Amino acid sequence: MLPKTLILMGVCGCGKTRVGEMLARETGAIFEDADNFHTEAAKDKMRSGTPLTDDDRWPWFDRLRARMVEMREKVPLYILACSALKQRYRDYLRADDPSEVLQFVFLDGSFELIEDRMSRRKGHYMPLSLLQSQFAILERPTDAITVSIEPPPKRIVADILRKLG
Repeated sequence: MLPKTLILMGVCGCGKTRVGEMLARETGAIFEDADNFHTEAAKDKMRSGTPLTDDDRWPWFDRLRARMVEMREKVPLYILACSALKQRYRDYLRADDPSEVLQFVFLDGSFELIEDRMSRRKGHYMPLSLLQSQFAILERPTDAITVSIEPPPKRIVADILRKLG
């Protein structure tokens, strides 16, 4: 049984958007990327190579939580791509939602694999130079479904659906 909200999480460049779009097509869900909820000031900060602080992130998490609750009333399944790298971020986004309402999926890959993928990515505001800072703050989740990003995206989607049951 699929939850009402599925959050694909992980460091920049792990494939959250691509996998999320494919998963939404497969399930008939609505997909959105949390990057689209950042302010222009936050995007400019990242473009300059400066990592966001928690003070930058909390208003963003407020917008994301409100959007998840809003979409829960409108669609059977809402998929959000959001880094959610620290446990306290995931706890905040989850609020009191049980796993049958909100589930995290951790897209897990090595620094080297993601660095290689990001080095070939064009037109994204997140520079490769910030990848190390993402890995530095990543707190590997214990309350998420974990899938490897080594296989092709189609197989990653199949793995997610299999693990969700």
